[in-house]
Amino acid sequence: MKLSIYSLKKIVFQGNAVAVNCKTNSGEITVLDNHRPLISTLQSGVVKITDKEQKDHYVPIASGFLEVKGENEVCLLVEQ
Repeated sequence: MKLSIYSLKKIVFQGNAVAVNCKTNSGEITVLDNHRPLISTLQSGVVKITDKEQKDHYVPIASGFLEVKGENEVCLLVEQ
């Protein structure tokens, strides 16, 4: 899936990922390929990204928004 993570000051992550794990107000979720469309708020914590090479990346956030679009595209707007 195409993943973009933006803060107010910079692009935090942009690239391909196989999984994104984050805390929403409804609980912790993992977004994988072909996830259904979703918009949710994010809670304080760490967003875990697993890229195509199976390497994990960790992004600490204070809050934000998650949008899962069709065509395997995910966007996070975060406050760090």
